[in-house]
Amino acid sequence: MSRNQTNKDSSTGTRRGIIDLLKQQGGMDVATLSSKFLLSGMAIRQHLNALKEEGLVTYEEEARPMGRPTKLWRLTPEADRFFPNGYSELSVSLINSMREAFGNEGLEKLLSVRNKNMQEQYLQHLGNASGVREKLEKLADIRTSEGYMAEVKEQGDGSLLFIEKHCPICEAAAACTGLCKNELHLFETILGDNVHIERVEYILAGGKKLCLQG
Repeated sequence: MSRNQTNKDSSTGTRRGIIDLLKQQGGMDVATLSSKFLLSGMAIRQHLNALKEEGLVTYEEEARPMGRPTKLWRLTPEADRFFPNGYSELSVSLINSMREAFGNEGLEKLLSVRNKNMQEQYLQHLGNASGVREKLEKLADIRTSEGYMAEVKEQGDGSLLFIEKHCPICEAAAACTGLCKNELHLFETILGDNVHIERVEYILAGGKKLCLQG
């Protein structure tokens, strides 16, 4: 393999790594990205500029207590093509067809059946998990396997934040908001009546991720 090909492959790998990291972490500055990839700031800027030319990243300036504002780099919606989309076009088409065939009431019944099946699958996956933290960790595992890139974080007040950084059914959910409503009900059911869940950030409402606090 030629040196040029090796350098090209390395650049491609680094840029994909940047895309994955921005998806996981949200907005990041050059200094933070440099430390993650052990590259100079100049090298990271070159990669970011190349990604920007492809329409995959953009930035916003964030004021700092001292010095000039810092650029925080984020992914654009165009970057979603690198992550699972759950056959969005087919899903939206099927949702519209079901609504036309059965009406909104019939569609809600179908979603209820889907929700019941998912509940059974999730409860089986959770197994004998007892505490809320253990249940959330196992829920994060299964949601990640489905393409949601989920994780659990403990907050300073002791509450737990369940985060999903990608929605593989986003277009379908936009066409049928019942999917999200049933999903929240699904989480409440499998976690137990004694667990209070509050949605604090919502991808369909313009958030960068789905965050549930409880």
